[in-house]
Amino acid sequence: MIHSIIFDLGRVLIPFDFDRAYKQMTARCGLSTDQIRARLHAAGIVPEYESGRIESRDFVAQVGKILDIALSYEEFCEIWSSIFLPETLVPESFIQALRRRYRMVLLSNTNDIHYTMLEQRYAILSHFDAYTLSHKVGAMKPEPAIYADAVGKAQCAPGECFFTDDMPEYVEGARRFGIDAVRFEGYEPLQQAMRARGIEWD
Repeated sequence: MIHSIIFDLGRVLIPFDFDRAYKQMTARCGLSTDQIRARLHAAGIVPEYESGRIESRDFVAQVGKILDIALSYEEFCEIWSSIFLPETLVPESFIQALRRRYRMVLLSNTNDIHYTMLEQRYAILSHFDAYTLSHKVGAMKPEPAIYADAVGKAQCAPGECFFTDDMPEYVEGARRFGIDAVRFEGYEPLQQAMRARGIEWD
């Protein structure tokens, strides 16, 4: 029986597109979006930041050097957070209804700048009982430590948790930990997967 439901954040609750930020940076530094993506990937700085190993202001300074771009901390935060689209992928009312029956946990690979903005702008995030965030935990999906943190906050056994994520490797990581997990492929398929497990929200 499922006692806790664990949701991924990006592309499950809230859609995002990094090109929205890269296009704004292109106008400031002259690099193409592909060049920006390639430089950041080669530097490996984003996973370091999302693992909590770099402080936000240090991250902004390092990105400035990598891209040869001069932005204030506030300007960078606004651009960096512009990746998120306004409409959620599941209704806020659905999360509210689930919470009346189950303990709700958010599990996300994210960073301080993004999550600070998301918490302020997306009310859907307020309907969770606990939050497992990579930059706080110091581990990222699919590392076992981040699932262990989420299960601890779920306050039940791994097999009593249901988890959905858009990334197949993160779903597999959860399954290896003993969590009942499915890939998120849209709101209606998610409802079907939940009903098949006896999860109720009406």
